[in-house]
Amino acid sequence: MKVLFIGGTGNISTPLSRLAIEKGVELYHLNRGNRPAIPGVKTIVADINNLTEVTKELQHHKWDVVVNWIAYTAEDIRRDAELFRNSTRQYIFISSASAYQKPPVNPVITESTPLRNPVWEYSRNKIACEDLLVKLYRDLGFPMTIVRPSHTYYSVIPVSLGGWEEFTVIDRMRKGLPVVVHGDGTSLWTMTHATDFAKGFYGLMNNPHAIGESFHITSDEVLTWDQIYEAVAHAAGGQAILVHIPSDIIADYADKVNYPSVRGTLLGDKSHCAIFDNSKIKRFVPGYLATIPFAEGVRQTIDWFDADPARKVVKQETHQFLDGLIKNFVKTI
Repeated sequence: MKVLFIGGTGNISTPLSRLAIEKGVELYHLNRGNRPAIPGVKTIVADINNLTEVTKELQHHKWDVVVNWIAYTAEDIRRDAELFRNSTRQYIFISSASAYQKPPVNPVITESTPLRNPVWEYSRNKIACEDLLVKLYRDLGFPMTIVRPSHTYYSVIPVSLGGWEEFTVIDRMRKGLPVVVHGDGTSLWTMTHATDFAKGFYGLMNNPHAIGESFHITSDEVLTWDQIYEAVAHAAGGQAILVHIPSDIIADYADKVNYPSVRGTLLGDKSHCAIFDNSKIKRFVPGYLATIPFAEGVRQTIDWFDADPARKVVKQETHQFLDGLIKNFVKTI
């Protein structure tokens, strides 16, 4: 199997790249070469947004599968359809589970749950990408598959505030400082380790039954946000001193103090419950099962950060934001 990843060295795509190499896939990455190459992967150095450069680099290649990890707008899809309509047997678009209906009407999300997110532009753009891909499949037979990850982690700290690529929330927990949990901490959420995600995703690659279909790939473990923060604190060897603040108050305060907006990620995603029915991926990929519990997976992630001090980015602006948020909220209650 000859496969092209556009991107391929990120939080979700790195474990899949490694799995593909283990399985004997002839894997290429198309990127700008800014990150270290993954052993066994062949790198094509080019900017996907430079059509002339990319066309030249890809003109002699045919692919079984092309996966774009960094497509965000309908224009990106139009470009990819032009690039790959005659050169791949399958094109996989990485969408987002945040595209599902917000607020949800039904407690359990399936692939037939409507796509609607009036709050978050990122999600609306992903929906527009999906709409265009469905049209290209129906009208032109473009061999697309849509995959919707939901809060998938491996090399990021998966909390709502002070984490992801920064280490600030862990720094606070280890110093015994309070951290903010949106809402009352009881809403239900799903965390998926990227190595589990990779197992399901790999089964969709070069799978003719997946053409024209959409999937989410998640764990079946469901946790409250309090349980998530407590597991992170335990894995970090710190304290979970949790301050619960309504999501809209957090978003308003971030806007007021010119902190990077969290309105979309909270009001358009994490403030709602997210429980997924994985029956479809299990039908198409027999044997798929997420096996890494969050308590173990997040420990591995924090160990990964601790292994290299350069990864442990602590931002003073985030400390100031959280301290100010807590101080202002406490004054109002």
